[in-house]
Amino acid sequence: MKKLFALIVLAGFANVAAAADIVGNPKAAANKVEMCIGCHGIPGYKATFPEVFAVPKIGGQTAKYLENALTAYKKGERKHPSMRGIAASLSDQDIADVAAYYAQQSTTAK
Repeated sequence: MKKLFALIVLAGFANVAAAADIVGNPKAAANKVEMCIGCHGIPGYKATFPEVFAVPKIGGQTAKYLENALTAYKKGERKHPSMRGIAASLSDQDIADVAAYYAQQSTTAK
């Protein structure tokens, strides 16, 4: 039983280490952000599903913040249905690339 537990713990560390090795490439995200631009690329845009709310501007946010947010949507820890669906379609590399793409943008860019 102790050996099985040790193997499970080691496997978990290996997964964390593999995820930590992923480096975002903003150039690789160019064809991955089309689904983001429709809402997050429109200044002052308000979505109406599931309720009316102002869509946040994500350009200029830190890559880590964006990675954490997308991962939380993917895992269901953040509850917006549209974002959950989009994030679920992204690989860990996609998430890192999209985060790097938006992180390099100025917070004042339109």
